[in-house]
Amino acid sequence: MPYVPHTGEDRARMLKAIGAASVEDLFAPIPHEARLCKPLNLPEPLSEQDLLAAMEALAARNRTGAACFLGAGCYDHFIPPAVDALANRSEFYTAYTPYQPEISQGMLQAFFEYQTMICEITGMDAANASMYDGATSLAEAVLLCAGVKKGRKKVVLSEGIHPEARRVVKTYVSKLGIEVVEVPLDGGRTDPARLGQAAAGAAAVAVQSPNVLGFLEEQKDAAEAAHKAGALSVSSVDPVSLGILEPPGALGVDVAVGEGQGLGSPMSFGGPHFGFFASREEFVRHLPGRLVGATVDGKGRRGFVLTFQTREQHIRREKATSNICSNQGLMALRAAIALSLLGPRGLAEVAALCARKAHLAAETLGSVPGFSLMHSGPFFKEFPLSCPVPAARVVEELLQDGILAGVPFPRIGLKPDEGLLVAVTEKRTAAEIRAFAAALKRRFPAKGPGTGKGKSK
Repeated sequence: MPYVPHTGEDRARMLKAIGAASVEDLFAPIPHEARLCKPLNLPEPLSEQDLLAAMEALAARNRTGAACFLGAGCYDHFIPPAVDALANRSEFYTAYTPYQPEISQGMLQAFFEYQTMICEITGMDAANASMYDGATSLAEAVLLCAGVKKGRKKVVLSEGIHPEARRVVKTYVSKLGIEVVEVPLDGGRTDPARLGQAAAGAAAVAVQSPNVLGFLEEQKDAAEAAHKAGALSVSSVDPVSLGILEPPGALGVDVAVGEGQGLGSPMSFGGPHFGFFASREEFVRHLPGRLVGATVDGKGRRGFVLTFQTREQHIRREKATSNICSNQGLMALRAAIALSLLGPRGLAEVAALCARKAHLAAETLGSVPGFSLMHSGPFFKEFPLSCPVPAARVVEELLQDGILAGVPFPRIGLKPDEGLLVAVTEKRTAAEIRAFAAALKRRFPAKGPGTGKGKSK
């Protein structure tokens, strides 16, 4: 075991020093269901040469150049080459997560600028230096609300929130005695009245807009329903959409979170990405993670400091507001660079392109016999398409045409099996959209008169 430096004698001495008879005794407080009680399913070790050959064989299976209509929280946006050129500089790329106050001024300033931009696009007063991802940002927002609204042991989540994010929230609160109430969608969107009915006694009411189906939610009405019930309002938002949509801060939302991958991070098989977290000023001392602030030194020169570090490593455990022990500093830096390159006008242009092309795709694909749009309502860059066969089959067959057709509903825990989530970013072209529709017609021809579902309902 070359990667385990401790001998049996070493382990025995350590166990004796801490008063444990065995390793099993050491881990006894961890619930059995949370422990791995079987060997890891790992292959036999390989030599370096064999390992390289295996990795090259895996890499050769990748498909490049396909038209990507994938979404469901991870999107194929254009990344300016300057993002890689700057973020890959060694002083940024090798920097460790800023636990310590003596971190370099350069990194602190970069995070300060990132926080400022997140505040500007969300309309919020304060933002932290990033989170792991959008799902953990949402879970931390729920904990913030529970900490502010002490004594309230319920949170309300719209089922328009990505199912995986809802599962993360449930995991976070599972041992805290907090009840999670989920409000189902009605025609693809959340009914604010139903949110209000469920919000009685809740600490938080959370929605996602655009929601998991791509439709825009009534964030203002949801926030008003939350406040009427004495709860705080949380919105999980797509940051690119804020180039043209009203920011959550202007709609009465208390905490704005989301997945920031679309701002300068590649899809990369699902990570690493980053989550952003912003709130109103009154909740700033409850923010999880780190917050960088600007100050002046003894000579009056501008400088940057870690203003808040609310982890238990830095303050008393009972005062800690977060167990997030690391952020995604490098990916947040990429977002700051991307937003700086775009500027407000550029972000608005990207968002407008996404919206226009998505609506073109919805009209084009929804007119293919046998295919139709599920539900109606305003959407941004993503929409649900109903297929005449299971969506997984559509995805499999169109891959042969060099088209990544979208995400089948079952892949992310949604129904029905015939539902396909199609995302269209600024990178997609009219020619690619036409090719998508042509491939659907060729591979799934209508069987006869009256069999096609036609356009949107």
